[in-house]
Amino acid sequence: MNARSERYKKKKKVRWGRVIFTLFLMMLLVGGIYAYAQYNKGIAEAKNEAPVKDIAAAKAFKGKQPEKGKINILLLGSDSRGEKHARSDSILIAQYDQNTHDSKLVSIMRDSYVNVPGHGKQKINAAIAFGGPELLRQTIKENFDVDINYYAILDFKGFPKIVDTIAPDGIEVDVPHTMSKNIGVTIPKGIQKLHGKELLGYVRYRHDSQSDFGRVGRQQEVMTKLKNEATSLNGFLKIPELLGLTIPYIDTNLDQNMMVSLGTDVITGQSKDIQKFRIPEDGTFENRQYAGKGDVLQIDIDKNKEALKNFLDGNS
Repeated sequence: MNARSERYKKKKKVRWGRVIFTLFLMMLLVGGIYAYAQYNKGIAEAKNEAPVKDIAAAKAFKGKQPEKGKINILLLGSDSRGEKHARSDSILIAQYDQNTHDSKLVSIMRDSYVNVPGHGKQKINAAIAFGGPELLRQTIKENFDVDINYYAILDFKGFPKIVDTIAPDGIEVDVPHTMSKNIGVTIPKGIQKLHGKELLGYVRYRHDSQSDFGRVGRQQEVMTKLKNEATSLNGFLKIPELLGLTIPYIDTNLDQNMMVSLGTDVITGQSKDIQKFRIPEDGTFENRQYAGKGDVLQIDIDKNKEALKNFLDGNS
């Protein structure tokens, strides 16, 4: 009787094990189908207006392979209207440490007056117009001694769709004053939730007393809030659609597998809060004007190079 009971219990355990394993496989199958469908949904939404990839720029880029798990990605915002290399509307360096999951974001003011290899003293965003992402990589290396591993150019046409996918209820910001000039929308003063087109106008506005400094601050604010929204449970469920929607709007030398890996790592919440920095630092620049160059930021290269190195190395 005891032996028969033991055999019955063993058979019951085996049956339950099979049921659980079958349910697990079904969940994987359903999840895979859902992810594939959502990814294709994102691709379809971006398909009609996504820009053509610049294959030549990717081949020309000579970034070193990442070391010690730290990846430096040059992030550029573009509103190109057909030019081969338009001047970038925003220049950022995103560093992600795959070992510690630390995220760092450096904004470089586009009017920073630096040496552009082969072109002498120029505003840093002119490097894109002269030689694409590779010349900008060389410029950053020469002036700030930072190795850039990869680049990614986001076409601003895709920004509103990406925002509305991550945060369909909008992103809350405190607008310091009414904004409207040259941004295509009117954003009233006060605390409010902005959707894609309005949020794009918010991060691009520069016609106030803070000029580009205010705009850079708003860019960092919005990127942090979008990252936080994406790491929520609701954002996690949107990973496939978000990746499908984002990839067509990004011109990059990152391969798709790495993009998916990094994006998933960030969105699933393994990455920590974003640490932020700006070049030039306060007190390390002067406003100047040069014939043929217009208004520039004459920066102290040595001080900013040291401060940037300390920030990226975790020394300050």
